[in-house]
Amino acid sequence: MRYLLPLAIFACLNASPADKPAGWGPVQYLVGNWTGEGGGGPGQGTGSFSFKPDLQGKILVRKNRAEYPATKERAAIVHDDLMVIYRDTPDAGLHAIYFDSEGHTIRYKVQAPDGSGVVFVSGPEPSAPRYRLTYTRVDQDRLKIKFEIAPPGHAEQFATYIEAGARRSAN
Repeated sequence: MRYLLPLAIFACLNASPADKPAGWGPVQYLVGNWTGEGGGGPGQGTGSFSFKPDLQGKILVRKNRAEYPATKERAAIVHDDLMVIYRDTPDAGLHAIYFDSEGHTIRYKVQAPDGSGVVFVSGPEPSAPRYRLTYTRVDQDRLKIKFEIAPPGHAEQFATYIEAGARRSAN
């Protein structure tokens, strides 16, 4: 036990640049806590999410929760999901893997096409839907979110599934 602390200090002092926390480039502005914005009309959901570095800055973890009230047509719905953003190597582009409470797993590549936002897009597969999640920066504390789905066999025919806004929150 007396050697554990000196070994930990030695490891930190001798860490290579690849061992230091990663910069998150185009997704850096997403780090923090966010609360969904909406009109609050019947059937509209509420939600919140966070982007937090983890594993000593090696990954970025997004946790999301959305709640949709019951309507005449369906019961109330709670949707939870988790996304891990990572690099395969320190110099590689960003990737993400997504899991949700409905049993979906989606592998994304992360793009920043114009500097005003970030796009998570899944690869095309002939027999599966393709997904695109876009965060567009409105200002330092607000963003727009758009989730789109393209049907199997039509990889570029995205249709909007959800559009929302979010505001940075303190909690």
